[in-house]
Parts: sequence; C-alpha cells; structure tokens
Amino acid sequence: MKRRVLFVDDEPMVLEGLGRGLRSLRKDWDLLFAESGAKGLEVLAREPIDIVVSDMRMPEMNGLQFLTEVKSRHPHSIRMILSGYADEKLIMGSVGITHQYLSKPCTPEVLIATITRAASLRGILADEKLGLLVSQMESLPSLPALYVEIIEELWSPDASISRISEIVSKDPGMTAKILQLVNSTFFGIRRRITDPAEAVAYLGIETIQSLALSVQAFSRFDVRSVPGFSIERVWQHSLNVAAIARSIFQLEGRDKTIANEAFTTGLLHDLGMIVLASNIPRHYALVVVHQAGNNCLRHEAELESLGSSHAEVGAYLLGLWGLPDSIIEAIALHHRPGDCHEKQLDLLCVTHVSDALAQEIYPTQLAFKGSSLDERYLSDAGVIGRLASWREQAANLLEDSKQ
Repeated sequence: MKRRVLFVDDEPMVLEGLGRGLRSLRKDWDLLFAESGAKGLEVLAREPIDIVVSDMRMPEMNGLQFLTEVKSRHPHSIRMILSGYADEKLIMGSVGITHQYLSKPCTPEVLIATITRAASLRGILADEKLGLLVSQMESLPSLPALYVEIIEELWSPDASISRISEIVSKDPGMTAKILQLVNSTFFGIRRRITDPAEAVAYLGIETIQSLALSVQAFSRFDVRSVPGFSIERVWQHSLNVAAIARSIFQLEGRDKTIANEAFTTGLLHDLGMIVLASNIPRHYALVVVHQAGNNCLRHEAELESLGSSHAEVGAYLLGLWGLPDSIIEAIALHHRPGDCHEKQLDLLCVTHVSDALAQEIYPTQLAFKGSSLDERYLSDAGVIGRLASWREQAANLLEDSKQ
C-alpha cells in the first residue's frame, strides 16, 4: 500500500505547482491536497496520512494552529511547514509542533528528499525490537515543563528576555548550569557573569532552549542502581560534543541556525543511555558487564544484550517530544551514519564526528568506549579532508575548557 502525503495551502496555484513538481513521487506516494486547515483536517479524518506539509500563513487557521490540531488528533503523522513567511518568533514557536521547517522557494528535489528521509527515519524508529524494548520501560517522561514554559513565552505577544530569565530562575539547577556554561571557555567571555538574566541575554534564546530541554531531561532520571554509571560524566561528555559540533559548523562558515541545532543535538545525543539505565537498571547493568567482557563499544553491547541501542531509544523519546527530524535522525544514527542515504556535511555528519572526537580527546571521560569514526562514510560525504582541521579545533576547544 502506498504512503500518503497531504499538502495544505490556501493558494490553489501553489498546490497545482506542487502536484506538477512532485510527479516522480507518485510512484511510491499518494499525493493529496487541501486549500485550508479545516479541509486538511477533513482529509485526515477520512484516511490515515503519513506526512502533512502545510503553509504557514493561511486565513482563519494558520499553519501552526493547523499542525497543533494534527498533533493532537493524529499524532503519528509527520508534520512539516513549507512557507515563505520567515517570522523568527513563529519558527521558534514551531518547536515541539513541527518535525521539519522548510523555506520557500523550495525545489522539488529538496522537498522529495526531505519527505523520503523523514519516512526512512520513521522506519528506523518503528523497528520491532525497539518497540519491544520501549514497552519494558516503566515510564517515558513528558516534555520538560520549564522547556514548555519557555516555548509558551516565545509565543506570547509581549515575549521578552527578562521574562525568560524569570522562568529559568525558577530552577536552581538550570540556573547553575547556565552560569557554568556562560563562564566556560566555550563562549570566550573575558569577565565573569554572575547574573542569570545577563547570562540568558548573552547565550541567546536558542541555547537557553537547548539547556532547558537537556538539563531538565537529565535531572528526571535516577541511575544510582547501575554500578559505575554517572549522569555527570554523560552530561560533561554531551556538553563537549555540543561545543565541538557547534564549532565545526562555525569553522565551516555555516549559519547560526544549524550551529544552534548542532549544540542541541550534542547535548541530547546520549539521552537514551540515561533512559535505559534508569528504566531497566538490572538489564543495563548486564550491558555494562557484557561490554567489559567483550571489549566492544557501548552501543554494540546494547544491541547485543537489548536488541536496540541508546541512540534509537533517545531518538524515539525525542520523536515523542516533537523535536525536528534533523535532530532525531542525527541522534538515531550517530553511531551508524552510513545507514543514511544522503551523505553530506549535515547535522548527522557533524554529530558523529564530534562524538568520536570528544571521546578520542578524553578517552576515560565516560569510563567506557563509546564511539569510533566511520571514515568510509566521511569519505563518501566528501569531508574526510576536513577531519584533521576539525580534530585540531576540537582539541584546542577542550584543552582551553580545562584551564
């Protein structure tokens, strides 16, 4: 049976153009079209839709309002925005509602590649062994409240840095992490900042969102029953990966958006490890024993013992939370990037490299072997020649952070 993709746009000419431009997709997909959010919901009520692609600016019900309804009524549908309306506040507010945000003009090739990639990712996360593993867990946490509150503030008509600072200050642990980060060498400030409001203003909303999500997510789990497992070590490694990933994109001259996404992905890439260790501690203690006895990588021991690894489990949870597909894919495949059809300098590539370099520079930080570079993948992606430069950048960055 073919998969279905629904396009929603209030301009009939745009829908006609999409129909013509995506003819090659019809071999594998049924293409459906609706001229408003209300009509789109009618289509969804009649038949299951795999992917919904909506315009942002539409009368009566805009794209985010429409996709919010889709998320509530049809949570298994992949939700995308395709719009020429580049309002930063609305884009930021789409986090947790949309899986992908594409800007017009968007070529048919890019749109087809995005739809195909999103479907492929859902195939990975629908794996039977992963589903069985997740079903054994006592609970999967909901989206952290502080993060939701920050997103809601961004949506409000009078959103401000000062109000976001007030929200952050409610959580002493979050405040401490922000002050620790802003005063680290990762940001290169020449004076010490002690005021949380100033720290929030300096780091920026995107970084604060990432920290709110990751700090609160990490703080929800108790892994004390797994001998030798340390959340603090995982956190420090994740912070190093986040800093390296962002610095690589900066070195390559990429824009701020992808650099911020890289920082978020680095902070969250090993979240699945915490989820596993806290939810099935006895099983995960056996993973640790298996790894030590077989001298293998951690994710290999997880696959052998549990059927899935922390990468897929973390991606599954973040998928439930509605994070962008680019982040979910990078986390799901950061140990096996060669499984991705597209091989290029993207979020997955940089997350894979940053994770490996962080452990290469600090091999004992996690107290186990966790990653190795896939040089064939890097060669296919056309970036193997940049590896020496990235390695030097990472070494300098982390060496400075120790001083």
